[in-house]
Amino acid sequence: MKKLRSVAMALAVWAGVSAPAVAQSYPDRPIKLIVSIAAGSVTDVIMRMMDKELAPRLGQSMIIENKGGASGILAAQACKASPPDGYTLCVIYHSTLSFNPLLFNKLPYDADKDFELITRLFFLVEGLAVSGASGVKSVEELKAQALARPAAFNLGTLGNGSFPELFLKWINNQWGTQIAGVPFRGGGPVAQALAAGDLQIANMGIGNFLPLVQGGQVRILAVGAPKRSSLLPDVPIFEEVGLGGYKGRGWWGLAAPAGTPRSVIDKMNVEFTKLLKEPKFMEQLEKQATLSAPTTPAEFAAFVKEDRQAAQVLIKLANTAREDYTP
Repeated sequence: MKKLRSVAMALAVWAGVSAPAVAQSYPDRPIKLIVSIAAGSVTDVIMRMMDKELAPRLGQSMIIENKGGASGILAAQACKASPPDGYTLCVIYHSTLSFNPLLFNKLPYDADKDFELITRLFFLVEGLAVSGASGVKSVEELKAQALARPAAFNLGTLGNGSFPELFLKWINNQWGTQIAGVPFRGGGPVAQALAAGDLQIANMGIGNFLPLVQGGQVRILAVGAPKRSSLLPDVPIFEEVGLGGYKGRGWWGLAAPAGTPRSVIDKMNVEFTKLLKEPKFMEQLEKQATLSAPTTPAEFAAFVKEDRQAAQVLIKLANTAREDYTP
């Protein structure tokens, strides 16, 4: 019995010091960062910016693994399957937690149980863009041409159930048009297809399009934000051009596989939120047409709950039916 008491006391002491010890030594090797979008997209660019800033502070770099497509489902599945040891972090977005659970049956992950939320990262400033080759110069003109030539326009999406695909269904429902959707793995590929004239329309983060706007290959007709963007001060917001009924707003956040130690979650929350609040880095985000929006883990969880309720309203407006997810 005396020996058992000694063992129990030893275990209690170990448990008391193990969490702080893990926190002090973490990370002691590179961290894999699963990013739910293709390389070259705005979020991918930002995460590489963040790695450059955080690597010296953490003493380790983040190895970015892009898993774009399927509305973030592939990345979420990979995140869920990763060891919960703090050496896999996951960059997720509105589709991952707010929209997919409402749009799909048989998802290969549970949005409420398979992840530990770390922090919301930023909001996207989104815009309705067209190919420069289309000659379209306003939302009114886009609607007129799409009605007159039903087969002439398509819109780039990120797959079934993605934000751009919901916008497509919403706009077709509102306008009575038949614009077709074409899936891509990220905003970067969409922007290149738009510039090449292989795609006529897109609606996503304007940071994907800014260099192409300057060159005339892409034109942004309206911005989905509460006020005009300082990057495009002459471009109207959705409310000014009759698209105010679309209330979707894109966001990105950081999570980890369920079971990741709380000490890791807290440490990474501190490091990421500190960076996101630094004026110099916030300016860099604004140049990418994003708005810094860090939170505590609890605040992030409360936000996701509210955002899923808003997603339900948008899905109803877009007249989108729930369906089984098929890989």
